[in-house]
This record gives sequence, structure tokens and C-alpha cells, in this order.
Amino acid sequence: MTYTVSLLEVIFRTHNVNSYRVEKPQGFEFTPGQATDFSLLKQGFENEKRPFTFTGLASDNYLEFTIKSYDDHGGVTHELRSAKKGDKFEISDPWGAISYKGEGIFIAGGAGITPFIAILRSLYQLNKIGKNKLFFSNKSEEDIILKDELSKILGEKFVNVITRQQNSLHIPDRITKEFLKKNISNYDQQFYVCGPEIFNDTVLKALGELGAHPEALVFEK
Repeated sequence: MTYTVSLLEVIFRTHNVNSYRVEKPQGFEFTPGQATDFSLLKQGFENEKRPFTFTGLASDNYLEFTIKSYDDHGGVTHELRSAKKGDKFEISDPWGAISYKGEGIFIAGGAGITPFIAILRSLYQLNKIGKNKLFFSNKSEEDIILKDELSKILGEKFVNVITRQQNSLHIPDRITKEFLKKNISNYDQQFYVCGPEIFNDTVLKALGELGAHPEALVFEK
């Protein structure tokens, strides 16, 4: 089933990321971590569907998507840059393999943080952050999405890894097998992984080799 929704608000997050809040259809429900097939109801874009993750709380009276815009071509995310209140979008019923299955380690690369935003916000609202920990890889500090909010939610359990910026105050490294081996001692827990395809492949392979149980690996298949 599809739904037509209107844009309510655009919120600046980083130099190339905004949050888009849209109307919530009556009775619409999703599980934190899920996504939808999203398209712009604008000439030339109606059939250009993209998978975007819900980043708000399930209890909010709106739906929120936090989206990175790629301006190297005139695609959907670039077009979203100029979206205005009242613009129409189409979304589908929610879908996806990522959901919260218990305390563990979240590992995100860039915009791959988006499925985890709703999960972590929900856990924080319920006072159930517990021992959950997030490793977040970005090219530079200015690329860190929701840095202040994630710091508030996770405190010292929010670990930023910066791959290309010199003199960063965060860890200058990449999330490789060696990095994981050095920074994680317990592999008998849940692991949540989301990022670009090569990031996912590298991290999931490394976790398996380090002893993580295949059934404890949560990722979009």
C-alpha cells in the first residue's frame, strides 16, 4: 500500500544532511529500524523510488526521514534539497530486516546511521540504553550526523572514528578487523551493522572471523 504525505518541516543536520518531517497517515505504524520506499510527487521523479529509514519515534505524530543529499548528479536526494513545506511525497508500508534484538554494538558508516537513530531514540525515551555502544565512522567531523544528540543519548559509549580528517579530536582510523579486535572484547552479543555495501561486507566478515554468532548479526539483507 502507498500513502501520499505532505512535507511539514525541513531541519538542517549537517552540510549535506537534512531531516524531513512529513504527515503521518492515520493508523500508520513502523518498528524502529524499518524503512519505506519513498518518491517525490514531482514531474520526472514520481517513479524514482528510494529506500529511506524512519528516524523519528514511533509515537511521534509525524514521520521523519534523515537524508544525505548527493549533489554530484541530479537525483532524488539532490532534488530534496529544494523541497518546501507542502510538497507531496509518496511512501510505502514499512519494511526492513533491522530491528532491536537486545543490547550490543552498533557499527555505522556515514548515512548508515539512519536505521539506528530511531532505535537509539526509542531506547533513550524508555531509559533502556543500557550497555549499548555505537561506533560511527565518517570522513570528517563535519559529517557526523546528530553528534550532540547521540552524545547525550550514549555518553562515552558513542565512539567516533574519522577516516580522512587530520588533527581530529576523535579516533583517526578505519573500522577494520584490526580495529574491531582492539576495541571489542566480547563477541557474544548483538551486532548491528549499516553503511555502504563495502563497509557492511568488510565489517560483517571481520565480526564473523572474530567470533560473532551469525544469528547475532543484524543488517539489511
